[in-house]
Amino acid sequence: MPITVTLLSYLVSSVCCIMALRGLSGPETARNGLLFGVAGMALAIVTTILLPEVHSYGLIVLGIVIGGSVGAVIARKIEMTALPQLVAAFHSLVGLAAVTIAAAAFLNPVAYGISDGGSHILFGSLIEMSLGVAIGAVTFTGSIIAWGKLQGVITGAPIVFKGQHPFNAALGAVLLGLIVMLCVTQAPFAFWSIIVLSAALGVLMIIPIGGADMPVIVSMLNSYSGWAAAGIGFTLQNNLLIIVGALVGSSGAILSYIMCKGMNRSFFNVILGGFGGEASTAASAAHNDKQAKIGSAEDAAFILKNAGSVIIVPGYGMAVAQAQHALREMADILKEEGVKVRYAIHPVAGRMPGHMNVLLAEANVPYDDVLEMEEINRDFSQTDVAFVIGANDITNPAAKKDKSSPIFGMPILDVENAGTVLFVKRSLGSGYAGIENELFFHDNTMMLLGDAKKMCEGIIKALEQ
Repeated sequence: MPITVTLLSYLVSSVCCIMALRGLSGPETARNGLLFGVAGMALAIVTTILLPEVHSYGLIVLGIVIGGSVGAVIARKIEMTALPQLVAAFHSLVGLAAVTIAAAAFLNPVAYGISDGGSHILFGSLIEMSLGVAIGAVTFTGSIIAWGKLQGVITGAPIVFKGQHPFNAALGAVLLGLIVMLCVTQAPFAFWSIIVLSAALGVLMIIPIGGADMPVIVSMLNSYSGWAAAGIGFTLQNNLLIIVGALVGSSGAILSYIMCKGMNRSFFNVILGGFGGEASTAASAAHNDKQAKIGSAEDAAFILKNAGSVIIVPGYGMAVAQAQHALREMADILKEEGVKVRYAIHPVAGRMPGHMNVLLAEANVPYDDVLEMEEINRDFSQTDVAFVIGANDITNPAAKKDKSSPIFGMPILDVENAGTVLFVKRSLGSGYAGIENELFFHDNTMMLLGDAKKMCEGIIKALEQ
């Protein structure tokens, strides 16, 4: 393939990736965005295979068949609740790819065109390679830990030890020293030590982060995977990899900032001291002499049917119970009764940015009914019923009132201002932040304890009767 055709194909592929990101910025255009992304990556793969320096077509085809088959099986079988950990797992593969490519280039610099014609690697290439392999190794192990926390293989509570932050800082300083050593001496010891130390740092950076901060970490690791790809793009002298890596890295960084803003936490605050572990079920209706009003599906159906307006607030509990389809059916029945129904989405609801939007879209909930927190928060005070299903910390009034609370200052959905709050939850236990939600005990709150899907189905049955 002529070089001009290659460059033009890479340019078109880059534009497709940009259009993909643009499309994924909204639910109405997300499908087209995905199509642009698929087209861009397909063009990039074909163009790369046709490069004159590519010879091992058998291995390439074998890799495409194996990887494509695994990806197809995962895509068909993965449940929406497992999407965040799937994304974390994919990030780990990007990091691993960056490490293996850097290792191949380091062992055979002539083949990759990064040497002076012999075994001596160019200084600029060493800088690019060392940064790419360091970020890649951090992404690889950090993403595995994030997957483990999201999957429940590793405890969601912060894992900390005395002197943890100074120890991590010391490792970071040593890592920088090794990068300088590699760039100056090209010592194999420095290269392999960078990989080992970066991998260890990836583990140590993620284990102290609790469940409440995992959405930020998923976004952060997304950014890391992009920068790792960009670094290796420089090593391979591949403009497309540099562009796409930079797009992913910058968009992931912006998303991390948005998530931190949504939680009123700084990025460094998340990294240096994540809060929140697994939910505790120790709380009870009579905890601290407070009584929660417990209701049934029939009670909820009566209240909903006689309401003029309802705002539904979904959370991770809805995802776990796979209740989105029953929820949409319940909302459709209420609309037929003349009730105005909308959905309020908090930026950190679920375990991944946009998690609730994806689940509601899967259930064919109209896009116009789904509103972000800034668009709908003021409407709670004029709403008859707030129907909270599986959410917790994002509705906790302590974020506004209790300065000693770990979530103080985090913007929340003002569901307490609604005329009645119907709160669907398995128990009166705490959320990811590990604190009790005082909203459970408000006079205008009725707790609907049980599985979210079964509760919605019970409400539907009562409404139909």
